[in-house]
Amino acid sequence: MRFTSTPRGARLARRLVSHRLNEWGHPYTSLTNETVTLIAAELTANAVRHGHVPGRDFHLSLTGTVGALRIEVTDTRAERLPVPGPQAPDGESGRGLLLVDALADDWGLAPRPTAPGKTVWAEVRLPPDGGHALNTARGGSSRSAPVPTPTPTYGRTGGATESRPAQGPR
Repeated sequence: MRFTSTPRGARLARRLVSHRLNEWGHPYTSLTNETVTLIAAELTANAVRHGHVPGRDFHLSLTGTVGALRIEVTDTRAERLPVPGPQAPDGESGRGLLLVDALADDWGLAPRPTAPGKTVWAEVRLPPDGGHALNTARGGSSRSAPVPTPTPTYGRTGGATESRPAQGPR
């Protein structure tokens, strides 16, 4: 989906991800829903804050397979690449990619193939129960439903993807 490159657009994108995951059988209070929604929040906030070009929207794609969920956020700013790194202890921002790095099983970026910009993506592997287990801190019952397998709008093929560096603490 396409969203305005504003804080409101980022908020709507995050809510859409949570809602769609719930529809796919990952309840709002499940660890999978909460994790993927938080990753979506960080990636969309970065697209709005660092990838914004006046008059241009950002795109969000959420795809699911039997074993993983993938979120992709595409903006139109190719020259500003995400770089996680140490932040000032009293800084008010700069920790979003550290969260993505800690929560996602894999993440990276790829150039936008047909226009200026980039796609930042993250993947979360589903646990053996399919990711339907609820967050034990909130309790509740788990419901089981198959995860649809939509066709991804942009893949990691052809060497166009740059993954995060292997070195450094996680």
